[in-house]
Amino acid sequence: MKQIYVFVLVLAFTSCEYFNAKKTTPEAILDEELQTFNWNDVDVYPTFSVCDSIETKNEKTACFTEVLTNHILEYLQNKPIVVTQDVTDTIHLKFQVSEMGVLSLLDIEADSLIVKEIPHIKDLIYCSLDSLPKVFPAIKRGQQVKTEFKLPIIIHAD
Repeated sequence: MKQIYVFVLVLAFTSCEYFNAKKTTPEAILDEELQTFNWNDVDVYPTFSVCDSIETKNEKTACFTEVLTNHILEYLQNKPIVVTQDVTDTIHLKFQVSEMGVLSLLDIEADSLIVKEIPHIKDLIYCSLDSLPKVFPAIKRGQQVKTEFKLPIIIHAD
């Protein structure tokens, strides 16, 4: 009988811990979820309608950058640009695509030689974006999100 009392006593002191339910708040779940996100990657990269038929993410990304690069280069080739010396250099364009699909040029990094030889290069690039086809924004977890990216463009003028 004494053994039963000891058993019940031990059971009483240890059993309460097994019935404690851990309560989780919505804020704790949100914080845990936010920690697992890869904030530097999107599920679907920004795109143009001509790239819709492409299935893989890498090919869609390549299509987007190719369409954007070709559009800017074609615009520049159709403008009379006169230089005093040959220019072959790369400019880096920093873009942002908003949640609504608005493409904005944030910054243009150009070498001093390009700026000296083609002083209106920045204006030409801004103008080339006016006739750009509609851009569809990036998607992350089913939501349209704002993205930023850099695009190198090689300028070659004789």
